[in-house]
Amino acid sequence: MYAKNILLDASDKKLKEISAFAEDYKSFISTAKTERECVKEAEILALKHGFKNLDDVIKFQQGLKPGDKVYQINRHKNIVLYHIGKKDLTDGIRILGAHIDSPRLDIKQNPLYQKDDFALLDTHYYGGVKKYQWVTIPLALHGVFCKKDGSTVSFAIGEKEDDPVFGISDLLIHLAADQMKKTAATVIEGEKLDVTLGSTPLKGENENAVKANILKLLKDAYQVDEEDFLSAEIEVVPAGKARDYGLDRSMIAGYGHDDRVCAYTSLRAILDEKETPEETTCCILVDKEEIGSVGATGAQSKFFEDSIAELLTITDHPSYVDLKRTLTNSKMLSSDVSAGFDPLFPEVNEPKNSAYFNHGIVFNKYTGSRGKSGSNDASGEYFAYIRKVMDENNIYFQTAELGKVDQGGGGTIAYILGNYNMNVVDAGIAVFNMHAPMEIVSKADVYEAYLAYKAFLSSK
Repeated sequence: MYAKNILLDASDKKLKEISAFAEDYKSFISTAKTERECVKEAEILALKHGFKNLDDVIKFQQGLKPGDKVYQINRHKNIVLYHIGKKDLTDGIRILGAHIDSPRLDIKQNPLYQKDDFALLDTHYYGGVKKYQWVTIPLALHGVFCKKDGSTVSFAIGEKEDDPVFGISDLLIHLAADQMKKTAATVIEGEKLDVTLGSTPLKGENENAVKANILKLLKDAYQVDEEDFLSAEIEVVPAGKARDYGLDRSMIAGYGHDDRVCAYTSLRAILDEKETPEETTCCILVDKEEIGSVGATGAQSKFFEDSIAELLTITDHPSYVDLKRTLTNSKMLSSDVSAGFDPLFPEVNEPKNSAYFNHGIVFNKYTGSRGKSGSNDASGEYFAYIRKVMDENNIYFQTAELGKVDQGGGGTIAYILGNYNMNVVDAGIAVFNMHAPMEIVSKADVYEAYLAYKAFLSSK
């Protein structure tokens, strides 16, 4: 089903399935707006589907057999799930990998200050953003205070109908003559992306009375002090739920489609496996892709490698050679979004190598920028295998590049897993407004990606 529109010949049954899956996805993406929240929701779903914590299996020396389902969490920001197959692990694993971080604003460690009778939070933007898109829109605060006694306080403010929302002000057009002369990159500066928290002074305070009132409200609600910001992780994200987009309700508008749309569809693909797979299947959700996949929770971390080593040890394959054989024999879909062809901006795309809404999952043989810099570039043999799997399962799919050759480009986690000498190709969903506070995807594409991931996990 190469380069065909799903909706042209979709049956009523499939249209209902597309709609039902979209509702589940909207619920997930509206709840899980940070990496920690994604991992928490994924664990809840995993437990409902019979998965056990791998750390408990290791601790109690329970062993593993075909059909067992286990998961492991790393520092609250990674989760990996395995469905143990009939074949030996060294024959290879079928892997779906996606990232769960999205562009946003992070709160600095010393963020709270008062200026001209307003209390504000100082921020540092995370990932590639157009800074001007983040002003004058309703924002929410999601995060956790990690206290010295070892306890944590999680919160989300701005999502309930009776919650307050937050925002970043902008200059009124009447006084913006000088501002309007600036380029889009500088019209809003990074140090100007400060979030307004309040304007009410605390009675009895002479200096910084508005800041003092904010601290009192935080103390009353969460039992935290100003110094607790030092060990807090607080993210500023767009407020509100994901919504149907378009009069025909064919699309979804929401924050964080990049890359939680691929994370959710990958997660659902492994959760919904009914039979014991031939080869062990896996879904790995990682952090930090938007800033280079670095750190202990990024794809470049040794967590995934160590997790597989634990599986091998449990199944009597403790050697380094066994680990290398397992990774080399594995197959992976690096699940990440592609730029959808936007009719308002056709000049940045090369039409015959672009991703289109309602045409199914998008395969990127290579990504990178300009001269394929930073690209995985899957082999022709592996791409032929993927085509075969899609056609045998009647999956709608398309291929694309990220814009014209000299226009720009982007990267994914594919090259990192490719370093293990495994077969990897990028596979995801077309998105409009990528990295904006409101991104758009096609419901039909979301469902087709889920079907494609399921087909890949069960393919021979």
